[in-house]
Amino acid sequence: MHQKLINDELRHAQLEGIQLRETIDALRAELESQQFEKNNGIQQVHADFSSEFQQLKNTASSLRDELESLGFEKDAAVQKAVQRSADEIQQLKNTTSSLRDELESLRFEKDAAVQKAVQRSADEIQQLKNTAASLRDKLESLKFEFEAKLQQKHTENLNGHSHSQETITRLREELENKHRGAQNYDE
Repeated sequence: MHQKLINDELRHAQLEGIQLRETIDALRAELESQQFEKNNGIQQVHADFSSEFQQLKNTASSLRDELESLGFEKDAAVQKAVQRSADEIQQLKNTTSSLRDELESLRFEKDAAVQKAVQRSADEIQQLKNTAASLRDKLESLKFEFEAKLQQKHTENLNGHSHSQETITRLREELENKHRGAQNYDE
């Protein structure tokens, strides 16, 4: 009995050892399965992260390309604006130069017109002076002629007056003589 008990215990222990080995094997299999699933999960997460990381890299690269493109477009737009400004400045300089030339031409024409007007005025003044001198000479000549004629008339008047005086005196004398003669005759 004792031996049977020992044998039973031994068997029981063996059975328990087998069960424990089976449990260990099952646990090992479960552990390996979980380890495999964990590794698969890690690989999946790694693949997902790798895919997402690749997408982020692609997005960053695309954004960098777009940013560079915008930079080039901005630089081109700035260059174009600078060129337009330079062209406009050049046009304004050309217009300014043209207007300055036209202004100088107008100033020259105005100066020439003023000189011409001054010369015409000087010529006219000279002609008026000449005319005034000529008229003064004519006036002087007419004055001398008038004075000569006046003197002649005065002389003629004096002569006529003297002659009239003489005539009056002679007529008076004749009248007085006639009057005396008539008085003498009446007496």
